[in-house]
Amino acid sequence: MGKEWNREMTYNFDERVPRKGTYSEKWDTGQELFGDPDVLPLWVADMDFRCAPAIVQAVTERAKLGIYGYTSRPKEYLEAITGWLERRHNWNVHPSWLTDTPGVVPALSVAVQVLTEPGDRVILQSPVYNPFYDVIRNNGREVAENPLILKDGRYRMDYDHLESLMQDGAKLLLLCSPHNPGGRVWTREELERVGELCLNYGVKVVSDEIHSDLVFAEYRHVPFASMSEALAGITITCAAPSKTFNIPGLATAYTIIPNVAIRKQFSERIKAQAIGSLNFFGPTATIAAYTQSEEWLDAVLIYIRANRDFAVAYLAEHLPAVVPVLSEGTYLLWVDCRALGWKKAEMKQVMYKEAKIAFTEGSIYGQNGEGFLRINLACPRSLLEEALERFCTAVAAHQA
Repeated sequence: MGKEWNREMTYNFDERVPRKGTYSEKWDTGQELFGDPDVLPLWVADMDFRCAPAIVQAVTERAKLGIYGYTSRPKEYLEAITGWLERRHNWNVHPSWLTDTPGVVPALSVAVQVLTEPGDRVILQSPVYNPFYDVIRNNGREVAENPLILKDGRYRMDYDHLESLMQDGAKLLLLCSPHNPGGRVWTREELERVGELCLNYGVKVVSDEIHSDLVFAEYRHVPFASMSEALAGITITCAAPSKTFNIPGLATAYTIIPNVAIRKQFSERIKAQAIGSLNFFGPTATIAAYTQSEEWLDAVLIYIRANRDFAVAYLAEHLPAVVPVLSEGTYLLWVDCRALGWKKAEMKQVMYKEAKIAFTEGSIYGQNGEGFLRINLACPRSLLEEALERFCTAVAAHQA
């Protein structure tokens, strides 16, 4: 524990970095989104921590070049990604399997286009990251919901229902691993059971693994496609350093597609949509992240876990009616507020108008997310405490 504490103390995650007036989607859209410019924003999934020093230095040096032209795909960039996946996740990925995208959500959309036809049913496991719905419906496919089961404070998959959807002809599964917003880190046994069903019924998989590095110490992320050659052959894995190292604004992401035919289709669709060019800063930031910033990540995970424990304890003391789902990974806390008995309009009223805070209201993640809130824990402890205090005080006043 002493070693971990020392690592954490080399970075100042308690610093409240001023982000207002920086064109921040999180900090500069309060009036537009919530009707108040002064809401404390703990909603969108970016961190309020400075990036790892190596990333800041690398991007700064790149900016000094003064010419921000079209950017190639350097060998060092591919080696940084494959080295990270092997070291961090015990997954031996060949560089030829990698395809660049400007983000995971565009990759999800292209994957749906490549692996299904208009009108096909695509499975998602709700409550789940809201763009999953968009990339299905906006591409003319149908959502097939396989709701997760919340039991004893932990989400589980409903395999019988999942199998029934496959029996009924669903063509594709969008897997969120680790799960957003529920914070589950799926075990190998759980994923193997899903994989067995997919292989039995000819269902392909798009695995969103953008949170794969944000896993607490006693859990382990298992890349879905790493479990067998058969699963690798039916899977498109979407990943990025953006969540891990807080660089989403640099629009750098990648897919891992071992299947040659699927990769060719995917690459052709990326080219057709003209979204395959690399961000000028993307490779530089990715290399610095994956080769020089692992210590920073280990430290930030310690801090986020402590924030999780702080939030759980604070809510237990000040608002015991709400029950957090104890996250195993991500920097998100999913909180069950159904005991308050509020519909989403009342929830938003209390948050935005009375508490002046912005957590994410849960119904956007699916109907079974209504009555829940998602809290971004990747912020200084003082900011988290202020937001929780505002929320608990507003709830008490509203109920009085």
